[in-house]
Amino acid sequence: MYSKTLIKKDSYYDSVTLMSLSNKILEIDGVEDAVVSMGTAMNKDLLNNIEMATAESEAAEENDLIIAIKAEDEAKYKAALEKAEELLANKEDKEGEKKEVKAKTINSALKEFPEANLAVISVPGQYAAREAKIALNKGLNVMLFSDNVSVEAENELKIMAAEKGLLLMGPDCGTAAINNKGLCFANKVKKGNISLAAASGTGLQEVMVQIDKLGGGVAQAIGTGGRDLKKDIGGKMMIQSIKALARDSQTEVITLISKPPAKEVEAKILDILAEVDKKVVICFLESERESDDSKIVFANTLKEAALKSVKAAGITVEKGAEADEKLKNEIKAAKSKLTQEQKYLRGLFGGGTLCAEALYILRDKVGQIKSNIAKNAEEKLDDINNYQGNVLLDMGEDEFTVGKPHPMIEPSLRNERIIREAEDPEVGVILLDIELGFGSHSDPAGVTVKAIKEAKENAAGKNRKLIFVGYICGTESDYQNYSQQAKKLREVGVILADNNVQAAEIAAEILA
Repeated sequence: MYSKTLIKKDSYYDSVTLMSLSNKILEIDGVEDAVVSMGTAMNKDLLNNIEMATAESEAAEENDLIIAIKAEDEAKYKAALEKAEELLANKEDKEGEKKEVKAKTINSALKEFPEANLAVISVPGQYAAREAKIALNKGLNVMLFSDNVSVEAENELKIMAAEKGLLLMGPDCGTAAINNKGLCFANKVKKGNISLAAASGTGLQEVMVQIDKLGGGVAQAIGTGGRDLKKDIGGKMMIQSIKALARDSQTEVITLISKPPAKEVEAKILDILAEVDKKVVICFLESERESDDSKIVFANTLKEAALKSVKAAGITVEKGAEADEKLKNEIKAAKSKLTQEQKYLRGLFGGGTLCAEALYILRDKVGQIKSNIAKNAEEKLDDINNYQGNVLLDMGEDEFTVGKPHPMIEPSLRNERIIREAEDPEVGVILLDIELGFGSHSDPAGVTVKAIKEAKENAAGKNRKLIFVGYICGTESDYQNYSQQAKKLREVGVILADNNVQAAEIAAEILA
């Protein structure tokens, strides 16, 4: 085994770029382990944990790039390092037409692109608010990908943005699409007249994807940051987004997505919407609002939000009976394979909002259920490594991802859990989501089927069958290609749903 660490001084790259790059290096033949990261304390701890720390990596500073690779031999190491440096160079975009400019400050970036009006900020949390303030003072809208920004700093930035008539999306804003151009984690969807504002990343992705599947299109998709509708922030950016979309000539339908907001914030938002002369769809998950009028309609699930948005946009939706019949047969066959002992479900999610929605759907269908993101005390999972019964895990939460890439970027974290869940003789169904789009793994289904096969083989060795139910949040236009990803999952027997709600319902019906 050959292991070596290279330090590049003062070479800053954002975390999303580096996590994706590490994954690509790991796929190279002969590479056992690879970490490409900035020299932060947390990243140094990670290197120590996997026994790849060196004197050089320990001496690295926060703006230094660490490339640590462990390979079968020196030749394999050199090949992997060459690939890493090639990917880091990234001199041309996919079309090979534009040169990428590596500006080190917002001011230097504006010298290269004086016409720019949006800054995407992805720096460690302790620096994020400062950089966002610089951008706002330069008249730039901001997408703040960084997390670990205090509530006080978020409030200050959003007040500042609103006073300047700008958007401050975030912090911890992972998804947006401006003029139908995806930013960070976003799916490629058709252009249309529906615009969205969401305090949820995967919730926003799911509604965009479902709108696309139903024949609709998206003009704008604005992320507000997950805390925006809490009492402490007061919905400042949701309100700013509504005002911006009300002025947008491309937008005819406005769709809002969030977990239930604080009551006073919800009232404020409804007052603002009363002055908006456009159709509105509101999906505040689990709020169970039913009162619709001619202008504002409510949806209780993400799929329902997409359906009502498309109808408001004037598009007729037809249902395929043939697909329903095929699914019924798959469910019937799956039920017959389980033993009486296999009575429980395990949901392993990359999308936090998809996990929360599944919990909402399943709590009345499978009996007692627990989750690491549950709000109700009786549903809260105390220990993510020691549990029984029906359990849903959001594996994108910090308790799973500290020092490790998010499962949307690198599925290996979840793959390990798939194999572990298969060891429980009481588990009958494993429920999975797969996210496609910009920022996500290049072949999430391809790397997941390896774990599914191993899990099924382990269960078969103990005279058990294991049922997998999956949902792919993606479109045919995503670079991973929905059909190709679906084919890989179906080939190993995964029952695929058309949306997240249906996936949860299928899992419940199999166990009924």
